[in-house]
Amino acid sequence: MTAPARSHELATALRAWRDRVSPSAVGLPSGGERRVPGLRREELAALAGLSVDYLVRLEQGRAENPSPQVAESLARALRLRDEERDALFLLSGVASPSRGDVPRSVTPGIQRMLDRLADTPAGVFTASWDPVLCNELWTALRGDVSDRPRRERNVAWRHFLASDHTTHRDAEETLAFEREIASDLHRAALRYPNDRDLAALIAELVRGSARFAALWQRYELVPRTTSRKTIEHPMVGAIRLDCDVLHVPAVDLRVILYTAEPGSEDAARLELLRVAGIQSFVAAD
Repeated sequence: MTAPARSHELATALRAWRDRVSPSAVGLPSGGERRVPGLRREELAALAGLSVDYLVRLEQGRAENPSPQVAESLARALRLRDEERDALFLLSGVASPSRGDVPRSVTPGIQRMLDRLADTPAGVFTASWDPVLCNELWTALRGDVSDRPRRERNVAWRHFLASDHTTHRDAEETLAFEREIASDLHRAALRYPNDRDLAALIAELVRGSARFAALWQRYELVPRTTSRKTIEHPMVGAIRLDCDVLHVPAVDLRVILYTAEPGSEDAARLELLRVAGIQSFVAAD
């Protein structure tokens, strides 16, 4: 990422973060007529100990490489989460991003783990949510997408740009999932700014999905949590499953595990699917 591009990203992030902070959260009066949803520029400048003019130049992308002291002051004033603070430092040029592409190599240890999880649907994904490996029960549950073009196998692309009639979430679950996906892609873009395929994916999502574009502009970096989803399977019917995402930092891969409550009807249906083996099912997101 070039310095001008980084300054543009920093400007976008600072505006989004400033809009997110309510005056009352930082001890300022919130009454009266306000034209902005969060802090005014002069309020943020005062909290961070900066001049309003310098903050304006930062938010317009006209100031490059703020010092670590400035970045730290802004992080405190904006009440940033730890990962958002890291992102601020990265965009300020204080930390060096990776120069390579998104890793796709599966370690022998990850392969052995999937081999041992025969009774648990398990899939391995990159930082940009491209699938790289899955076990047989995952394929039986989610369908075989190996013959599809690479972009159409991407989790973010399939959720935001393709129709999915088999995965069901309520409104709250959907919003949480979408926020996490947008956050993950922000993290990936910060770590791998020179990965052209990742940049193309994000650009396609921004152009094609108004929901993704709105989330992208919020510049949130929310933590991942255990989620639940209902998968409508053509053979065994609806299965309600817990979904956990395990991060493997050394190779920056994500392992998704689906589990059902022991003794439940969902667990029985998952076991039936395991016994039945791989069939030709409709692929699902």
